Amino acid sequence: MRTISKGTEPSSLTDWKRANHHGRYNQLTEDIRRTIREHALAEQFYLCAYCCQRIQDIEACHNEHIEARKLNPRRTLDFSNIVASCNTSNQCGDAHKSQPLPLTPLMTECETELRFKISGRVEGLSERAIVTIQVLNLGDHEKNNRALIEKRKQLSNALLWTNGIDPDEGLEDEELLEMLISDLSQPQQGQMEPFTPVVINILRSWLQSGLTQ
Repeated sequence: MRTISKGTEPSSLTDWKRANHHGRYNQLTEDIRRTIREHALAEQFYLCAYCCQRIQDIEACHNEHIEARKLNPRRTLDFSNIVASCNTSNQCGDAHKSQPLPLTPLMTECETELRFKISGRVEGLSERAIVTIQVLNLGDHEKNNRALIEKRKQLSNALLWTNGIDPDEGLEDEELLEMLISDLSQPQQGQMEPFTPVVINILRSWLQSGLTQ
């Protein structure tokens, strides 16, 4: 996960809410739902809010309520509660359904309580992180989500190689690590490469531990 900064809701959603004071999400037109996805995708630099894989367009994702609609019907139209999730089966939004989510991409702690590894696996460093990984099926063990782990490993390694780093050897130069983290944190033309937040997380772990992996 990467912390998402939610912006202003789409004007079409604002206008609809003004005209429908007791409205709910399931009453929205498809055009407004698409506009919500467009805004959410732009905020997320075209990465899934949960797994950080690339989302090519609004047809490849859905509007995901972080606090599920069944748990809090009053927030169904709250744009600050809606992110764009990939449509991967049994993962991310599809796995979340109506379960409580204790650690979310709207919390800055999501970047420190989840530890990603070169192997492609993710580890929870707090109880709520462990629960969140299980709820979203983000790949703590191969038996749970081998496909995501392998994809995350391959694309994260490719991004490291592109930036001149051998994933198996790591990088010991703290200044270079800081520079690379800074560079990767800047979206290019409004988008980020797949799993960029994962690579940043790995680089920060190297920086904090002073060890290569």
